[in-house]
Formats: sequence, structure tokens, C-alpha cells
Amino acid sequence: MSAGAIVALIVAAAVVAAVAYLVRRMLRERAAERERLLRDARDHRTQADASVARARELGGEVERHRAEAERHAAMADEHTRKADEHAEAAAELQQRVSRAGSAAGRHDERASELEGERS
Repeated sequence: MSAGAIVALIVAAAVVAAVAYLVRRMLRERAAERERLLRDARDHRTQADASVARARELGGEVERHRAEAERHAAMADEHTRKADEHAEAAAELQQRVSRAGSAAGRHDERASELEGERS
């Protein structure tokens, strides 16, 4: 075998070794990337599950607050109705006070007249 053939075989072997090294490195990088993606997917799945649990918990709180709001709205309606009733009663009583004051004035005036006649 000639020296040129030996050099060509050595170069070919080096190229094959370099290609094999690069292919193995590429496969390792792909495997590492696949593992990273799987790990990220697991982390996201865990976060999704936690978010679902939190959403369910908050959903219960929403319902409790909604029920409380309805209860307070009903109480507010009742208080408004009672306030209107009290305002109406106060207005009626104010009219009675006014009439009683007028009657007192008339009676006082008549009493004065009668006292004046007696003198």
C-alpha cells in the first residue's frame, strides 16, 4: 500500500470518527433537550393541577360571597322599606303635632277671650 493510500485511509478514518463523534453529541443534545422538555411539561402540568385546585377553592369563595351579597341586598331592601314606613309615620305624627299646636292656639285664644269677658 502506498503512502498516499495510507494517508487517505487515516483521513477517512478521522472523518468517520469525527462524524460519529458529532452524531453522538447531537443525539446526546437531543436526548437532553427531550428530557428538559419533559421536565418542563411535568412542571407545567403540576402548575396546571395546582391552578385547577385553586380555581375550585376560589369558586367556593365566590359562591359564599355571592350568597352573602344576596342576603345583604335583601336586608337592605327590608331596611329601605322600614325606613320608608318610619318616614311616613313621622310625617303623619308631624301633621298631628301641627294640628295639636293649632288647636292649642285656638283654645288659648278662646280662653283669653273668655277671661276678657269675665273682667
